[in-house]
Amino acid sequence: MKCMMSSDGARIVRVSEDEASELYHNENYKYVAKSVWKEKVRDINREPELNEDTGEVEMVTTKSNKMSKAQKRHMRKSK
Repeated sequence: MKCMMSSDGARIVRVSEDEASELYHNENYKYVAKSVWKEKVRDINREPELNEDTGEVEMVTTKSNKMSKAQKRHMRKSK
């Protein structure tokens, strides 16, 4: 998968490598970093929050510390 942006910057898409090659040669798109796609497209509905550890406003995600099925299975077998 590749991230592509139109020459005017209006559209950012994530496409397969073959499609990316076609867009680059035929439709005047350029390659961009995945972080650009994440910031502009994927995380558009999320609001930045204050990170209490650093004191800066940024995108903060919450993760749970639940054990996966594989971890639980391993724990049962090791006892």
